[in-house]
Amino acid sequence: MRVSIVGAGLAGLSAARALADRGHEVTLFDKGRSVGGRLATRRIGGARVDHGAQFFTVRTDRFAAQVAAWERDGIVHEWCRGFGRSPDGHPRYAVRGGMNALAKHLARGLDVRCSSLVFGIHRGGDGGARWETRLDDASVHASDTVVVTCPLPQSFSLLVTAEVAMPEALWRTDYDRTLSLLVVLDGPGAVPPPGGVQDAAGFTFVGDNAAKGASDVPALTLHADPDWSDRHWDDPAEDAHAALLGLAAPWIGQAGVVTSQLKRWRFATPRSIWPERCWAPDDVGGLAVAGDAFDGPRVEGAFLSGLAAAERIT
Repeated sequence: MRVSIVGAGLAGLSAARALADRGHEVTLFDKGRSVGGRLATRRIGGARVDHGAQFFTVRTDRFAAQVAAWERDGIVHEWCRGFGRSPDGHPRYAVRGGMNALAKHLARGLDVRCSSLVFGIHRGGDGGARWETRLDDASVHASDTVVVTCPLPQSFSLLVTAEVAMPEALWRTDYDRTLSLLVVLDGPGAVPPPGGVQDAAGFTFVGDNAAKGASDVPALTLHADPDWSDRHWDDPAEDAHAALLGLAAPWIGQAGVVTSQLKRWRFATPRSIWPERCWAPDDVGGLAVAGDAFDGPRVEGAFLSGLAAAERIT
């Protein structure tokens, strides 16, 4: 089959990898400049800084087998077994060189077209194609099946152009927004071992990128919690940036700030989760919707959602 996948985040990449391994012709389209979605790593001030997902866990046998293969390949490693004074003993995994390295590993050999904004999906087309994926550069890509993995508000808009009705409970899914601060330091910060703190004052997570093996240079990622992010979302960038730096002071400690950046993450965490790993309309063949709003807003959930979508359309 010819398969078009909208979104080259983890769900899109896992679906593409599974389909390509079965011999199907797969093309991924992503509006970003690189693959990965929430597996996002940025280079600033000589550091590698994860600004989306910070780590992942394993809950299913299927994902455990995949993670074991990534460990053997030297892609991922066990970072720790919990944070705080009473760790729970459950492994947290990180990616060597930053989380985006895992996305790039999955994308090897795939036809991925970044900086490609899909604005419409249509049924039918020239040459007997079942689907047409239309891009903002006026190009049209014909395929037999389509997998849509972008955030649900964007997926809903694309399905409207295809005249496909998505369940109301699905398209009404809202997302928490997150303001993130990336800070490069001239020495070690004050994040205690193993280099991560969950649910700190004003933050859902504070991560030390050097401690988890993402960066050779001291650098922190701080995700403001949903309440703080909502209150400051519309602030001028310089004001929100300064406020986050002030909030981050206890974790910066005595180190000096070499450079810092503010990041806005509009679709950070879905507020409700669809109970199945993907969704496909019963009355329309060759279409599936997947992503991190299915089966849990975790790396594992997105990966398994993509696999479920690949299985649904084949």
